[in-house]
Amino acid sequence: LQTSRCGHPLRQASASLAGRPEAEARRRQGHCEGKKRLGINLDRHLTIQSAEQPYKIPSRCHAFEKEWIECAHGIGNIRAQKECKIEYDDFVECLLRLKTMKRVNAIKKQRDKLIKEGKYTPPPHHLGQTDPRP
Repeated sequence: LQTSRCGHPLRQASASLAGRPEAEARRRQGHCEGKKRLGINLDRHLTIQSAEQPYKIPSRCHAFEKEWIECAHGIGNIRAQKECKIEYDDFVECLLRLKTMKRVNAIKKQRDKLIKEGKYTPPPHHLGQTDPRP
């Protein structure tokens, strides 16, 4: 199979269109040229962070996503899964915050354990009590 300029496989020409230059050009065009002609940029919507941000402030995980995309660009999915695993894991951790939430839960459990043992008393503002207002 032949591929178009954007890397997608080309459709096979039918026997009735064989030898016609305009049909061959249309077949070679593929669907990536059509997207350019319509002004659609699908790559912009494939990742979460790459959307245009309000006030041009980059999103929280933009740097991690950029590192991952730069690492994975042009090497293919299978190689990227192996070679860019560290960058991808950093990006996913930034998005989902799984390790952070695990650590926060461990801290809360330790705090509750200390409160139950009587070794720690939280400050009044942590218990919902506020200073009286004038």
